[in-house]
Amino acid sequence: METEVINAQEVAVAEESNGRGVRLMLYVARAVSLVFTPFYLPLVGLAALFLFSYIRYFMRWQYILLVFFIVWLFTVVLPLLTIRYYRKFLGWTRAEIGRKERRMVPYIISIVSYFMCYHLMNMLGLPHFLSSIILASLAIQVLFAIVNIWWKISTHSGAIGGVAGALTAFSFLFHFNPVWWLCLIILLAGIVGTSRMILRQHTLSQVVCGFLLGFFCTFFVIIFI
Repeated sequence: METEVINAQEVAVAEESNGRGVRLMLYVARAVSLVFTPFYLPLVGLAALFLFSYIRYFMRWQYILLVFFIVWLFTVVLPLLTIRYYRKFLGWTRAEIGRKERRMVPYIISIVSYFMCYHLMNMLGLPHFLSSIILASLAIQVLFAIVNIWWKISTHSGAIGGVAGALTAFSFLFHFNPVWWLCLIILLAGIVGTSRMILRQHTLSQVVCGFLLGFFCTFFVIIFI
């Protein structure tokens, strides 16, 4: 009898430990998804461009800050706030708005915001290699919105795949070695993709296809357009 009680206590402790582990894993997965939101792709692309290329030596820091502010306003603040108010208005949670049939309006909001940013940068006469990052991000949003009609694909993986594609494209244009940074991005892509699967938002195929589509879409837009 005493042995059975001890075994029951061990089972209860194990179940409690497993429960804590699962909760911690979910918290970490949610944090990763929030930190690596797809809306930061253009900012990361700009940061990589200014970091690795020689153009930072020919632009004033005030000019660089202005570019970052415009991109941040139209690709992060505007779409995030609009999607948030849209979700609150309908009473949906983040998980509920993530369903395939409910993702189209957020895609449209993002596409409109990115197009406004691209149009404004052209009106201000900013160099094409800067606006090409926004154009590549816009192309990803349009492509993923079309794919989402039939199949739910991972926008998070598409965004970080776009970062890898932009880094590779700029390495060709500005002649630098991107290998170590690409290794870091691929590692982050694995972490982000795993978090999306842990949260039951995507399958492995949706994560992998999202990364590949984001990579090649961004690479070809920056190189050829």
